[in-house]
Amino acid sequence: MAAPRPLRVGGLIPFSTVDYPGRLAAVVFCQGCPWRCAYCHNPHLQPVEASAAGQPWPAVLDWLASRRGLLDAVVFSGGEPLLQDGLGDAMREARGLGFAIGLHTSGMRPARFAEILPLADWVGFDVKAPFERYRHVTGANGGAAVRRALVHLLARGTPCEIRCTADESLLSPEDARRMAVQLAGLGVRRLVLQTVRGADGAARPVGEAFIAAAVAEIERIELR
Repeated sequence: MAAPRPLRVGGLIPFSTVDYPGRLAAVVFCQGCPWRCAYCHNPHLQPVEASAAGQPWPAVLDWLASRRGLLDAVVFSGGEPLLQDGLGDAMREARGLGFAIGLHTSGMRPARFAEILPLADWVGFDVKAPFERYRHVTGANGGAAVRRALVHLLARGTPCEIRCTADESLLSPEDARRMAVQLAGLGVRRLVLQTVRGADGAARPVGEAFIAAAVAEIERIELR
C-alpha cells in the first residue's frame, strides 16, 4: 500500500487564543472541501490542491519544532481535514513535538474520523443543519454520515465543542428546534450558535426565535 500523501496545507495562523479553549495554538488550515456552504469564511480552501499561498507540510512541521515552549497546541482546521489521507500522520508528528492536538471538522467522513479521533485532545465539531436538511445548506447530502461521526465523538468522550453557524437565510427556527432535538437525543448538552458575517464583515445577530427554539431542547446554548 502506498504511503499517504503529505498533508496539503492551505494556510497557517501562527498564534491563536480562540481556536483551542484555554490554549495558545497554531492553526494549520487543511486544503480541500467538497461542501459549498454559502457562509463559508475560507472559500479559497475548497479546491483540493493548495494554492501558491500554501506551505509544504514538512516546512510547517519544522516551524512548529521551533515553537516548542511558546505554543501549547496545534489545531488542524479547514477546509475539511478528514479529506486528507495524510491527516493522521501529521497529527502524530505534531503530537511527537509535544503539542496538544485540536481538530476542527464537520465529520463528513465518519470512518476516518473514528480512526484519527484517538489522536485528538479536543474537537470543534460543526453541525450544519438538521441531519435530513444537509443538502439545503452544503449542496450535498451528508447528514447521516455526520450523525455517525458525532456518535463516535460522544461515545469516546473526547473534550469537544458542538457548534452551528446560525445562517437564518438557510435555517428557520423550526430547523433550529429539529436540530436541537436530534442533538439532545444523542446526548449533546451544550450547543454554540455562531453568528454569520455579511459581505461588509458585520455580524448578523442570531434571531430571538431561533435561539428560543434551540433553548427549548438543549440545556445550554451559547452565542458567539
